[in-house]
Amino acid sequence: TMGNWLVNHWFSAAVIAAWLGINIFLFTYYFLFFDRDEQYFYTRAILGSALAWARASAKCLNFNSMLILLPVCRNLLSFLRGTCSCCRRTLRKQLDHNLTFHKLVAYTLALLTAVHTIAHLFNLERYNQSQQATDRSLPAVLSKMHLQGSMWLNPIHSNQTTVEYVAFTTIPGLTGVIITLALILMVTSSTEFIRRNYFEVFWYTHHLFLIYFAGLVIHGIAGLVRGQTEQSMAEVHPHHCAHYLTQRDQNCTHDCCKDPEFGSIPAESWKWVLAPIILYIFERILRVWRARQKVVVTKVVMHPARVLELQMQKKGFRMEVGQYIFVNCPAISPLEWHPFTLTSAPEEDFFSIHIRVAGDWTERLIDTFQSETPRIEVDGPFGTASEDVFQYEVAMLVGAGIGVTPFASILKSIWYKFQQADQTLKTKKIYFYWLCRDTGAFAWFNDLLASLEQKMAESGKADFLTYRLFLTGWDTSIANNVALRFDTPTDTVTGLRHKTIFGRPMWNMEFAAVAAVHPRSVVGVFLCGPESLAKSLQKSCHQHSSLDPRKVKFYFNKENF
Repeated sequence: TMGNWLVNHWFSAAVIAAWLGINIFLFTYYFLFFDRDEQYFYTRAILGSALAWARASAKCLNFNSMLILLPVCRNLLSFLRGTCSCCRRTLRKQLDHNLTFHKLVAYTLALLTAVHTIAHLFNLERYNQSQQATDRSLPAVLSKMHLQGSMWLNPIHSNQTTVEYVAFTTIPGLTGVIITLALILMVTSSTEFIRRNYFEVFWYTHHLFLIYFAGLVIHGIAGLVRGQTEQSMAEVHPHHCAHYLTQRDQNCTHDCCKDPEFGSIPAESWKWVLAPIILYIFERILRVWRARQKVVVTKVVMHPARVLELQMQKKGFRMEVGQYIFVNCPAISPLEWHPFTLTSAPEEDFFSIHIRVAGDWTERLIDTFQSETPRIEVDGPFGTASEDVFQYEVAMLVGAGIGVTPFASILKSIWYKFQQADQTLKTKKIYFYWLCRDTGAFAWFNDLLASLEQKMAESGKADFLTYRLFLTGWDTSIANNVALRFDTPTDTVTGLRHKTIFGRPMWNMEFAAVAAVHPRSVVGVFLCGPESLAKSLQKSCHQHSSLDPRKVKFYFNKENF
């Protein structure tokens, strides 16, 4: 499977390898540079190796700060996807891993920030100790030099200073604290749990990135960490003169009598992040422009369990199965944009989404639509189409929980293609597995399955779709209800003709059954659901694929919606 992964994800693997390589190179190169370069000989006399740790991590922080915005320029990615439409689909699909890369870079920033901060705390402590030292040691002598002018080496000029004082009163100290707090808040508020349940918290906290970048650009301006100036190096090179500094008398006559002079390292964070910031500004302008285009809400359906279906039309809107849009309702919040998977098929003359209550914004949107039809703004569609489903004669589709949403679009589209005898559709049979704790929030999906079932039966194609619903969380009242009405042709929980199964699927049995019915087919297995389920499905695909090339093969596809 590792081989398969590399074949399918060579582009992702290449990007990560290059990114890792550049990080390692930058860190190693600058670590050795600051650890060995003569210009920083005196700086190292005070700071030791903490200097190299701080500077090397700073370089990598700049590099990763440059990259962090690029994966979230979604219009830019759509443009790239469009321009490489001639590229292989696997390559286009890799662009959908943009958020995974964004998170990887973010965690790296957090790690490097920890290294950088700890190194600088050591540096401040050493600067402080050297300033307070009264002996004739080299750090003490260097710390007392040029306290009046601008050629000093030690930024701490008085004996009464504490590390905390420097951290909160100097530009690098204060911006460092602010940047770190912003980063901590952004990382902690973007966990899966908060995004799913309190999207607004995630949304607003993430806009601290503005403070992060502003702080980053200002952070290095004061230049507290210094090296010996070029001119001073030429006059009193530490190689010859360092040992004289601690034992010089008043009437000195040799070449090393002059004190070494120091200058700051120029701030350079802005050079790294300027281009991505400009790109991101363009991205935001484009989003505003796209959002201004008129959206007509053609139909509003209120499903059971407070699920709102919106059917909309927008000039020039073209969608594919498996794509998503961002929705904004200015009446509720002019700033908040929320992503929703499209539940309509491209063959329909509208596009639709289903919205369930998952936080304050969705709650207020549903309430608003029950009394009036507010103005809606739409940005998208985004994401690569899930066209792979149409490439297999037999497809096993697995939707778990909220992961069932994209299959609404897929199942409808397959049915339209099937009816129109579309040449691009190779599918002859679909097995659909739906796993959820309770069907409450997905009654609308039930209705969709029921209507598809009815249409297929009417056109004599009832066996085109076989589906099973697995209720993984059920209580005794349901169980009693089922026991009383066990011999009814439709299901007691969903009213569908196929029985609901309680508990989790036995994947070995399901795969064996499909292999028995289709002994010579290539079966595509598609999942939209949790990682744990992906692992067990991948294992089953492997176990039930025949080694004989003429017999059944299962291919696993995980969709990232």
